[in-house]
Amino acid sequence: MSTPRDSDWDPRSDAVQSDQIHAYDDMRSHCPVAFSDYLQWSLLRHADVMRVLQDHATFSNAASRHLSVPNAMDPPQHTGFRRIIEPYFNEAAMAEFAPRCRAIAEGVVDRLPDDGEVEAMAAMGQDFALEIQCAFMGWPNSLHEPLRDWVKRQQAATLAGDREALGRLALEFDGVIRERLDVRRQMDTPPDDVTTRLMNETVDGRPLTDEELVSLMRNWTVGELGTISASIGILMRFIAAHPEWQQRLRDEPAITSDVIDEILRLDAPLMSNRRVATCPVDVGGRRIEQGERLTILWGAANRDPDVFLEPDKVRLDRDPSLNLLYGAGVHVCPGAPLARMELVHFMRALLDATRDIRLIEADPAVRARYPAGGYDRVSLYVRR
Repeated sequence: MSTPRDSDWDPRSDAVQSDQIHAYDDMRSHCPVAFSDYLQWSLLRHADVMRVLQDHATFSNAASRHLSVPNAMDPPQHTGFRRIIEPYFNEAAMAEFAPRCRAIAEGVVDRLPDDGEVEAMAAMGQDFALEIQCAFMGWPNSLHEPLRDWVKRQQAATLAGDREALGRLALEFDGVIRERLDVRRQMDTPPDDVTTRLMNETVDGRPLTDEELVSLMRNWTVGELGTISASIGILMRFIAAHPEWQQRLRDEPAITSDVIDEILRLDAPLMSNRRVATCPVDVGGRRIEQGERLTILWGAANRDPDVFLEPDKVRLDRDPSLNLLYGAGVHVCPGAPLARMELVHFMRALLDATRDIRLIEADPAVRARYPAGGYDRVSLYVRR
């Protein structure tokens, strides 16, 4: 058992939660490896995060109390599941899904008013995330509203720290996935979609268990619903606040993907991930004991001025391999090609359908609170 420690900070304080990004900037400058009862060891410096990402033997991903495929697995167990997953996001798979992706993006954008106010998170981010994820998985449109309601309840329980409610919600979501599996098993010829294909996969020479399938699909879906929605809010607010970049994106569509990655480096849609120390280790001059938890704060590491000159600015001359938007090492996000394609199609559809997007000064954006990134509310004026 580790020795009780004094906290270096309170990540749940109103001062931090009101503007996580800049609070982490401040913390990184004077205590880049910080302890708190809530997060245990928080890593805020790029070099320390990279060290952890590249040493999975010392810093294990097995930080969940529940089965989490493959997010909370280490090699060699992780390797077998990654081998299954990666083809779903390869170039051929993305090319196949691209027309549907573009059509969904255009459909969501078409709902914008001709000229008027829009709340980007509810009207754009949540709709796009729900529709695109159900389409990718091969799930019916009838799930859009039940999943929207589930996301709202899950976010509320997370903010309240209500573990009992979160447990019930997890079981409820698992039930949604199990229903998708049961429906296909009752069909003589199930549809040839991602869900059906996953059901036919094998690992180590055996079929995936229902528990593994549910965990895998839960991680894909819940992660996508949260991060894509948050990304849309961040992107729309940024281009509204920076008309010079909005115009450049209209004039130079080829730079869209690079600009998106830079905007999301500035303002993290996914705030953190966890690791567990497998042995005593020193990080940044702090002693971390075996079994203690580490929290990687992407929103801090990706703004480290020791790595990113002018970290508050979007610059297209940076080394993209330093951007940790999708992680690094063996656990780098396998779905990065899909997320990038979705966000590019959304941004192009948005800019093609509008003439101007502006902030509403009287209704400033409201920041999300940890563990969420981005914004809870982004009010904009759109002119088509």
